[in-house]
Amino acid sequence: MSEKKIRIAIVGLGFGAEFIPIYKKHPNAELVAVCQRNEEKLNEIADAFSIAKRYTSYEELLKDDTIDAVHINTPIPNHGEQSIQALKAGKHVACTVPMATTVEECRQIVELTESTGLTYMMMETVVYAREFLYMKELYDNGELGKVQFLKASHQQDMDGWPNYWPGLPPMHYATHCVCPVLGLTRDEAEYVSCFGSGTIREELIKEYNSPYAVETTHIKFRNSDLSAQVYRSLFDVARQYRESFEVYGSKKSVEWPLIEGMPLVVHTAKKPEPEIPEEVESPDFAKLLPKEIQPFTTQGVYDEGDNQHLSFTQGAGHGGSHPHLVHAFVDGLINGTSPYPNAKQSANITCVGILSHESALKGGEIIKLPEFTFSK
Repeated sequence: MSEKKIRIAIVGLGFGAEFIPIYKKHPNAELVAVCQRNEEKLNEIADAFSIAKRYTSYEELLKDDTIDAVHINTPIPNHGEQSIQALKAGKHVACTVPMATTVEECRQIVELTESTGLTYMMMETVVYAREFLYMKELYDNGELGKVQFLKASHQQDMDGWPNYWPGLPPMHYATHCVCPVLGLTRDEAEYVSCFGSGTIREELIKEYNSPYAVETTHIKFRNSDLSAQVYRSLFDVARQYRESFEVYGSKKSVEWPLIEGMPLVVHTAKKPEPEIPEEVESPDFAKLLPKEIQPFTTQGVYDEGDNQHLSFTQGAGHGGSHPHLVHAFVDGLINGTSPYPNAKQSANITCVGILSHESALKGGEIIKLPEFTFSK
């Protein structure tokens, strides 16, 4: 392993604090700074992890020449603008989902990576969760046979979350279900058609002028015979939190459990009918990581007592994905490779959601993904 170290700054220390010990232990990373607008919280977390360099101003942090890359964990409305600022300042960018809130912001990020040669990675948890990695291993080994169809959902009760969440169109935060259907085969979306269903409370509708309780999108894959279905709900739908992903192949199919904590179900073709389905506990994939960060697939900052971040309480720790995300980003920078999903892939995934809501408002009209989101 290379002895080179990437100097990282973490921006946003709510969800972002989970990544501090991972970067500190990664053999090719050096966590040099943290950034948080609330100075009291900034100092509390920086003191706990012995981090000397602290910023309350993101703009000041970007002037720091000792920082190679930023990992952005700020509220959704800031992602696009802050990623653009960082790339213009010469920093590599890792950013929590979604990439941005507009197609134009996605375009600018892609164009900046192309003009600067800098790396951008959207830190999508599902495609590094143990369940997805298990299905990806089956796919890569040919055990699924020919993939015929993919389906995913993300259902969540967002009441009580911060003030930019209420009334958010479901597909504006769709990466947790869009990314796995495209990520298994590393395909791209060509066009989408989306329908809204149901109606949320009047006080929620007025926030974004979006009435839908559920949005369901069909995605046509580019240069492929595949399509996928994804659906998303945020308010006024009775459902335990669920990030699900299902893949249907000619030899095997795998379905996410209906209830959190239950096993995956693997269906194997040509067995006697009662023997087709089998419950399988997804193995952990810490083996893919440097030994120093392997323990973080099963433990982290928010594991004990009252110190629980709401996204982990609902999302069950994101399937052990956090150290995989860190390693993919750092390893890509060390070796000059493109971590998944890169800027174009992230734009394609994010624009699926943005354009799906637009499609729903137009009664399911087919809307094509922009050319800048295509790799070739």
